[in-house]
Amino acid sequence: MKKLNDNNKLALQMLIAMVAGIAVGLAFMGIRENLGSDSATWITINNLLFQDITAAGAERSIGLFYIGGQIFIRALQLIIVPMVFSSVVMAINEISEASTLGRISAKTIGWFMTTTAIALFVAGAISLLCFNMGIFNIEIEGVEGTVGSTGANPLKVILDIVPSNIGATFSVNNAVLSIVFLSVVVGLGMNKLGLGSSSFIYCLCEEVSKIIVIFLNFIVRKFGPAAIFMLLSRTFATYGIDYLKPALNYVLLCTGLLLFYLCVGYPLYVMLVCKLNPVTFMKKVFKVIIFGFSTSSSAATLPLNQDVTTKELGVDPKIASFVLPLGMTVNMDGTAIMQVVATLFIAGCGGYDVSAFQLVVIMVLALIASIGTPAAPGAGAVILFTILSGVGFTGEQALIAYSLILAINRPIEMLVTSLNVTGDAVASMVVAKSEGKLNTEIFHK
Repeated sequence: MKKLNDNNKLALQMLIAMVAGIAVGLAFMGIRENLGSDSATWITINNLLFQDITAAGAERSIGLFYIGGQIFIRALQLIIVPMVFSSVVMAINEISEASTLGRISAKTIGWFMTTTAIALFVAGAISLLCFNMGIFNIEIEGVEGTVGSTGANPLKVILDIVPSNIGATFSVNNAVLSIVFLSVVVGLGMNKLGLGSSSFIYCLCEEVSKIIVIFLNFIVRKFGPAAIFMLLSRTFATYGIDYLKPALNYVLLCTGLLLFYLCVGYPLYVMLVCKLNPVTFMKKVFKVIIFGFSTSSSAATLPLNQDVTTKELGVDPKIASFVLPLGMTVNMDGTAIMQVVATLFIAGCGGYDVSAFQLVVIMVLALIASIGTPAAPGAGAVILFTILSGVGFTGEQALIAYSLILAINRPIEMLVTSLNVTGDAVASMVVAKSEGKLNTEIFHK
């Protein structure tokens, strides 16, 4: 009962921090608009609270909210690689039969592809309707037409699964698929050699996992609400209204679709596939949603998501340890929705026609590109250029619209992350249910 109360208390604290952070951020946004972003008063406020102290020309800035938020995110990013590797190695080692592992992998990938395809269909159909109604026919001025990325073959993600340097893979946080591949190889090798839970590697992974749990609980419970407040306050305070107005239709449509899939789609999956109460699910996963929204990083949210999924949703740890890290880079429903809406918005601004066939091409490219999107803030909007290159939407006005997306997309990316991490939790529940590894008693507590 105490644990349940602690979880409810943490969720309430996060909710209060989120509401307060957005309110304070919007208040500072109003101050910024009234004073002007070039006024001495706003520059002083920005340097004291919000300035990125790593940026050029910020050598004398303090950036209290930036420092507080970044320390929290970095502390979470610190444990991503060891947590993914140790948890997957233990999960694979405990799944002794290769056929069982293959079955779980097939179910996981199949579910990821199914939910993303449904999300793309809904987003594509509604976005094309809005496009044909002329809602996206907007002339954008005052934004430089710069490009934040170069086009790349989206199939490169398949090549990147197998790393060429094990040391380099473990030194970065954006090669999660490679880490999953390596941990699966190690786990299968241990199985083949008959190395059980008494082996050195397994014991090491187990000890690392225990340390990570202690570290995670301390960081999230002691500093989580304050960090959420600082992250959200800074995000909204540093936005300008001039950038938001031209893209208002994009923002409203994208936000509506994301909220629909988050609040209706996923609860429906839980109710229809897992035969569980969708309201209970949303209550339990709520702090993961807030956390993903605040950090805008699936990677930073992974530790908390794994804790909630196993201890509150009732998913077997072996299933969660395999599905969640894989979903962090493969299951990108929110990213796919955002990229389809953004592509049609850019097409409308650029004066392009979009046929039904082109829409299918856009959806396929969005599916592939979303799989290769790093689990980091802002990555989805940058990868968007791959889709634009693939369909030829690279004219001057289209690039100006793309630059606008890069400039204003942070709030959208925050909601995208909430969707992605919730989808990972649902996937782990569905796979666990199909394997008879979903503890409904824990779910109903």
